[in-house]
Amino acid sequence: MGKRWIKKEELQKRNELLKFYIKQNKTIGEIAKILKIGESTVYDRLLRLKIPVNRQSKTGFNNIRKDIVIPNKFSEDLAEFIGALLGDGHLTSTQVTITLGKKDEYADYVMGLMNNLFEAKPKKIILKNGHIVIYLGSTRLVRWLVSMGLVFNKVKAQVDIPKWIFTQKNFMKSAIRGLIDTDGSVYKLKFGTQISFTNKSKPLLFSARRILKELDFHPSVVGEKNVYLTQRRDLIRFFKEIGFNNKKHKKRFLEFIIEKMGASHSGNCTSL
Repeated sequence: MGKRWIKKEELQKRNELLKFYIKQNKTIGEIAKILKIGESTVYDRLLRLKIPVNRQSKTGFNNIRKDIVIPNKFSEDLAEFIGALLGDGHLTSTQVTITLGKKDEYADYVMGLMNNLFEAKPKKIILKNGHIVIYLGSTRLVRWLVSMGLVFNKVKAQVDIPKWIFTQKNFMKSAIRGLIDTDGSVYKLKFGTQISFTNKSKPLLFSARRILKELDFHPSVVGEKNVYLTQRRDLIRFFKEIGFNNKKHKKRFLEFIIEKMGASHSGNCTSL
């Protein structure tokens, strides 16, 4: 028990906590930072002053954030986000996470995409190996994603692309872009170039191939872990009609294609 307060002190501290905890709905942790005291001290004061402790009403309680907006309709941006999440993402019961290697510029793009979709800015951390992790905590968002077919363990559950993405060609284009920007690669072959999508979920590989076929491309058969495009006209059409938001892929693609086209075209990428 802390020292006894005189009436004036008690009234001041009560008004202080009523202002922050009740009127402004701040958490105990936020109040501790404002008052520059420990969280346990804030909690003790709430009890001493008989102010009801109601953690459930606080933004972020069990990651039930009130500032997250769940989209009320499907969109191309959402399809692209789902593609990126299926590629390099991970769900826990309280958090949406995307791990992007060292893709600095693409990480910023994904953060902007998530901010636009959910009206909440995700956080970013850089691991010791340089990999970038983007995360957004919200059990409500996780439950909504799970309701459309996403899972906590993509490989064990053999995750697939949500059915709504197949209802429009623009959705399919956006989703395949998200998949390839994250789990895809652009390779230089001896006699050409290849765009490859790699994943350990067979249903996801077959659905990626289905999207490419429905968009009139000519993908390979599904291999052990990948499906790919190698026909030159497919590669150029992919670049023109779908493209990359991962600038590393875009740069590699242009380098390889221009090299095959010859130096005479090196100054005119629009000829693609």
